[in-house]
Amino acid sequence: MTVREAGSRSYRGDAGGTARLLRSRWRTASIAAGWRFPSDWGLPEVDDVCLSAARRTDLTAPLAGLGRARAESGAGLDETLADLAALHAVLVHEDRDGLIASDPDATPTHMVRATALAWADAACGELRNAETTENLTNLVTNAYLRTRLGEVYRQAARDNVPVSDTHTLLVVTLDLTEMAGWTRLMAMVLVADALREVFDGGESIAILGPSVAVVLAQREPMFADRALNAGWLITRRLSADQQMESGSRPHLRKERLPDCESEARDLLQRIGRA
Repeated sequence: MTVREAGSRSYRGDAGGTARLLRSRWRTASIAAGWRFPSDWGLPEVDDVCLSAARRTDLTAPLAGLGRARAESGAGLDETLADLAALHAVLVHEDRDGLIASDPDATPTHMVRATALAWADAACGELRNAETTENLTNLVTNAYLRTRLGEVYRQAARDNVPVSDTHTLLVVTLDLTEMAGWTRLMAMVLVADALREVFDGGESIAILGPSVAVVLAQREPMFADRALNAGWLITRRLSADQQMESGSRPHLRKERLPDCESEARDLLQRIGRA
């Protein structure tokens, strides 16, 4: 038996049925406790917690994953811990029907610790990323790029044209598995320097992850040639360093920007996790 709910993963087998019921009761209790936007409650990490609870396994890692996901989705710590209290109440009263009231003060310390520490770690990461530029490469950050994308989408809406007709996204990734430590960092510094040299106009060049950089640029006839030039220049600069010459060639691809800004933000998140 397989059941798929909006925003959830598939549940299979007896544990899956128990997890599905737990998810439904937890969601109801969390909304009753004050969760503000029901449509934002469901996350893949919610299903990880439910499956672990149904299988009676340790919840520490799934709760840490949930804490990080809540912070990344914009949920505050109070709201996250209130949601955790709703989960605890449902687990404690698993045989009780109807609405279950939660008590944040009753949540066990080990559950609060796992969730809160992961939430704080992710939230602090977001604060670090709020800087306009990343210190090492001097490329703009994910946070700045999201702001720039918002401007692009508002301009496109005003002009009544699809963003994909006006702008495009170039993604540059490196396989750094054979590099370590400082060499990995320097490889991305060389990538950043090459991209700035080729895209020296009004483009936004951002760092999205340890091995991923992107260029948000206007669509223009010479864009493909400039992308090829960037790939050649990156390869040449990496091969000039003996510590990096064993590294793979950069992989460049063009991503079509979706029509909706929220989908574009999701796209950036997926690219950064690659």
